[in-house]
Amino acid sequence: MKPDASPLEIRRWRKYLADERAEAAVYRDLASRRSGEEREILLALAAAEGRHEAHWVALLGDQIGKPRSGDVRTRILGFLARRFGSVFVLALAQRAESRSPYNREDAATDAMAADELIHEEVVRGLAARGRSRLSGTFRAAVFGANDGLVSNLALVLGVSAAGVPTHTVLLTGIAGLLAGALSMAAGEYVSVRSQRELLEASTPGQQTQGALPFLDVDSNELTLVYRARGMSPADAEKKAAQVLAAVALHTGPISTITASTPVQGGPEHEEIGTGLSAAISSFFFFASGAVIPILPWLVGLQGGAAVIVAAVLVGIALMVTGSIVGLLSGASPLKRAVRQLAIGFGAAGVTYLLGLLFGTSVG
Repeated sequence: MKPDASPLEIRRWRKYLADERAEAAVYRDLASRRSGEEREILLALAAAEGRHEAHWVALLGDQIGKPRSGDVRTRILGFLARRFGSVFVLALAQRAESRSPYNREDAATDAMAADELIHEEVVRGLAARGRSRLSGTFRAAVFGANDGLVSNLALVLGVSAAGVPTHTVLLTGIAGLLAGALSMAAGEYVSVRSQRELLEASTPGQQTQGALPFLDVDSNELTLVYRARGMSPADAEKKAAQVLAAVALHTGPISTITASTPVQGGPEHEEIGTGLSAAISSFFFFASGAVIPILPWLVGLQGGAAVIVAAVLVGIALMVTGSIVGLLSGASPLKRAVRQLAIGFGAAGVTYLLGLLFGTSVG
């Protein structure tokens, strides 16, 4: 125990101790839902937090006091980790690690401050694995819903501002929902199919495997294959020699061209998703977003009341989708939610003003 520690310092150290224990528990809970390398990494992070815990225990000595709970963020993180263990929790853990106070705390060692910075990068890497496993279907879902919210809100507000009858606003909103959802589905299908076809065009042909036993060993043109796919000349020559040796001795599979030379920088096929699944997802999620702005008119509201209710409902939905995007990107959910809200309301506001202008000029 530091002999001249003030009551304020003791309270702060106790808080650090509680936080370290809570964070270690979060990593253990996440590890319990994983296996293999990810489990080992998470358990190693928990062990590191245990070393930090030991530092505060030693520093506090007989002033350690009763066990305390970690801060609210860490407790929420632990709750989510125990029940979900998803990429969202890892994204939240990444943000929690980035807020470490140890670089400003004299009682923490330089190694502890460095550890927390490294922990952020480790968790970022684990979260990136989860993000990469989110398919194109999920991407189409989030952004399809957002497009439906913004486009249909702008449409119905613009038409409503022009002074048309209530049933016309409702029909316009329904038409916008169907037209937008079908357009999104068709566009997403074409986009994903085209991307997959481009990747498939870059995948080595299986028929080339049969040519391997007949290659001229002295010329060894197999090196050109590997060089064309990003290997250095020396590495390409070494790899080609290994493949040809295996072919000559019949000691291993000869499908090494496909297995060991992925297209540099290209995404994996499964990360993109299928065209049909992306199209279906885009249709339904655009529709689920686009139906929200017309709900007030569907239940019989009219005029300014319908406009206000539609704006409030869409605002809430925009903040939810913005928060999800923020979580997945490791950024501040609140900032992303506000940005999404500002963009959506900005587009709807411009359309509403144009509707007012158009209605006035016609009248």
